[in-house]
Amino acid sequence: MSEGKRLVWHEVAPQGAKVLFGIHHYVTTSTNLPEELIHLVFLRVSQINGCAHCIDLHTRDLLKTMPIDKVALLPVWAEVPHLFPQQYRAALAWAEEVTLLSETHASDEGYAAAAAAFAPKDLVDLTITIAAMNAFNRLGAPFRLPVKAQA
Repeated sequence: MSEGKRLVWHEVAPQGAKVLFGIHHYVTTSTNLPEELIHLVFLRVSQINGCAHCIDLHTRDLLKTMPIDKVALLPVWAEVPHLFPQQYRAALAWAEEVTLLSETHASDEGYAAAAAAFAPKDLVDLTITIAAMNAFNRLGAPFRLPVKAQA
């Protein structure tokens, strides 16, 4: 299979990119969610979706505030609950529920756990955060956005 250059989606559709980046701006500047939690959710969603660009980007963001031990264990966060505060665990569980929607159908149990950990507005903002990253992943992965990592 040939590895041809793919479109740079945000250059081809700048108005669409502006809308998506507007949601990103809202999530990162206008919510009560901790910045570290936002990046944690961004990274976990990107890991599930397999978006190399976003994994690279959000790993770098998280390493500014979180030790490598925790970042490395993010894919198995449920097995190391002592490393993540309860609210972070609730956010990660909800991120998985929403990202894997076709499998989980956003279960009542998952919703109840998230609703118990977040105020109503924060839960909506968390869900917007998850939805935004899923949207970015669905553009970053198919168009193979580059990574900063070097061989």
